Amino acid sequence: MVQPKKEARAPWAGRETDPERTKRARAVLRLLRKEYPGAKTALVHRSPFELLVATVLSAQSTDRTVNEITPGLFAKYSGPRAFLASAPGELEQDIHRSGFFNQKAKSIRGLCRGLLDEFDGEVPRTMAELTRLPGVARKTANVVLSNAFGINDGIAVDTHVHRLSWRLALSDADDPVKVERDLMAMFPRARWADVTHVLIEHGRAVCGARAPRCEDCVVNAKCPSSRAPGAAV
Repeated sequence: MVQPKKEARAPWAGRETDPERTKRARAVLRLLRKEYPGAKTALVHRSPFELLVATVLSAQSTDRTVNEITPGLFAKYSGPRAFLASAPGELEQDIHRSGFFNQKAKSIRGLCRGLLDEFDGEVPRTMAELTRLPGVARKTANVVLSNAFGINDGIAVDTHVHRLSWRLALSDADDPVKVERDLMAMFPRARWADVTHVLIEHGRAVCGARAPRCEDCVVNAKCPSSRAPGAAV
């Protein structure tokens, strides 16, 4: 998942009270859930382990590219032991198209070793345990917990979630962890995974980084950054 580019500080920062922002945020979520019913991770996987590896590969890449790589990757490497048995440079070549392949290969080998040494080869089900694995930070752990296990322990803040959080005036933080904290405070835990999924879908479909299509946006009336008539400016 490509990291967000820094946008200028939003001119709407500080205009709402916390209760007002929360009320608007929940209205935005309702509209987006209706627009994108059944939204979920785009990363194709058959197990928690496959999702974990795919999420690591998605850093600084696209889900589409990762989905083109993983069928052959998982046919070749069936689990942690198989990844660790790969010859030097072999895994790097296999994931080359995802970018930053040297660091990603190092992370994959590290998390595979951690899974075998600490968790009998099984992907753990807690944030604390997942983030002990090399290359696994909160965003990756959130993706795995929510999509593989149905556990809402946080909100995965990728480039789309970060960008839309700024534009929708839900957070003006630069740090994704702070953005996550702001979002978690506005939505009930049961909806945290939904927040991630619908913001990503909307970011891909309408609210692009370079040319947001505000006139086609179902939440433009509640978006302080919208350039469409009737927007919340």
